[in-house]
Amino acid sequence: MAVRSLRPENGLNLVGPSTDSPSLIEREVLNEKSFKRMIAIERKRTERSQEPFLLMLVEIGDNPVSRDHSEILNRVIPVLHSVSRDTDVVGWYKDLSVIGVMFTGLVMTDRSMILSTILTRVSALLRDVLTTPQFQQVSLSFHFFPDEWDLVDADGPSNTALYPDLMNPGRRKRALLIVKRGIDTIGSALALSICLPAFAAIAVAIKLTSKGPVFFRQERIGQYGRPFTFLKFRSMYTDSDHAVHREYVTRLITDKAGSKSTQGAKGGIYKISNDSRVTPLGRFLRRTSLDELPQIINVLRGDMSLVGPRPPIPYELVAYQTWHRRRILDAKPGITGLWQVTARSLVKFDEMVRLDLRYAISWSLWLDFKILLRTPLAVIKGAGAC
Repeated sequence: MAVRSLRPENGLNLVGPSTDSPSLIEREVLNEKSFKRMIAIERKRTERSQEPFLLMLVEIGDNPVSRDHSEILNRVIPVLHSVSRDTDVVGWYKDLSVIGVMFTGLVMTDRSMILSTILTRVSALLRDVLTTPQFQQVSLSFHFFPDEWDLVDADGPSNTALYPDLMNPGRRKRALLIVKRGIDTIGSALALSICLPAFAAIAVAIKLTSKGPVFFRQERIGQYGRPFTFLKFRSMYTDSDHAVHREYVTRLITDKAGSKSTQGAKGGIYKISNDSRVTPLGRFLRRTSLDELPQIINVLRGDMSLVGPRPPIPYELVAYQTWHRRRILDAKPGITGLWQVTARSLVKFDEMVRLDLRYAISWSLWLDFKILLRTPLAVIKGAGAC
């Protein structure tokens, strides 16, 4: 549902109890900030318990300052309390314009049956308390979590209605993100100008040693699940079969892939080694991370940041657990990151995700600066690269 931005200018105080609606005395309607915080908390609880929840949004049309609009709100709220349980949460998704109900702890046997049951009951009760013109101003939308990610959707697989806290960060964080984007733009433009001779030399070397294009283009998933074209210097022979990588990555994510012993990596690495698809020059480019240089262009475009999690390939998402998804929701992908400078391919996938989440939670401009300073040494050491 496309939620319209309505201004709460009618001065009504519907968050507190109302003498006209006794049910409101028993249960409160959370304000927008508190309700959205509860959505974030419930997502995390679902990740642990595997018990899904349903977010129902009720949007009131017409003029938000009109008396009719206020009357509709006063009649809708008691209905929402009557159809929800004490363990469910009712609150403002947008103050005085969009009301939300979280039906928590669902036993998910049939989503369509649950949806049909709730829709039928809510619609019947609303028809009883609203006039026909008023009823026509009300629109309902339903959002299950975990949401079923549709990789065919050009806007990305994630349902943004379920992530209001991520889509609308606080004022201070928004300001810091603007500064981060400015650093990305200036830094990538400067790096691109400095690296142009290296770009030219690598491009000539690739053309002289194997047939095919200089750049390898691949669809990757960015923040909030939005796809973008990811750039690298081509390190494989053209027309290579990617089924090998797909199979290995799936096993890695599901914790069924063993580590491979390699020189300089204590305990082995979690990465395909001695890959016959990689050209001799490609092995050098990968070992030195020079194949990653074209991602500077992705940063300049805004698809990536200088620092952030590794952007996944679409088929990786199929094997993701619900909590794994947070790594691409909480932060924009980057060329380097906490995982790259501390562990790279030396740890299992779950540990990589935890490092990405640790970065997102503790993110600051100073942390980005420290990671950027540590990146050259990580590249020189080459631990986890092959």
